[in-house]
Amino acid sequence: MENKISREELIKIYKVEITFFDRLEECGLLQTIEENNTKYLLFEEINNFEKFANFHYDLEINLPGLEVIHQLLQQIKLLQSENISLQNRANLPEYFEDF
Repeated sequence: MENKISREELIKIYKVEITFFDRLEECGLLQTIEENNTKYLLFEEINNFEKFANFHYDLEINLPGLEVIHQLLQQIKLLQSENISLQNRANLPEYFEDF
């Protein structure tokens, strides 16, 4: 089973410009692989691509705006993860035994 989709198939499905895809890749917002001179997007990256396409085409957010949004969303995920870790540590009984 393939776990990737070609750039050409993806732009047909989502009806986006190939330059949009290429610009996302150049900015590091998408990670692609290349095989036999064809670029592929891994299935795990499709959600990001779809999110960027919606922001760009539906909300008219330009590429620098997409980069900022991506950075902020990454920071939010990191902070949420740290918050969960701290909550888990605070709920452990052995954490309070040292006091």
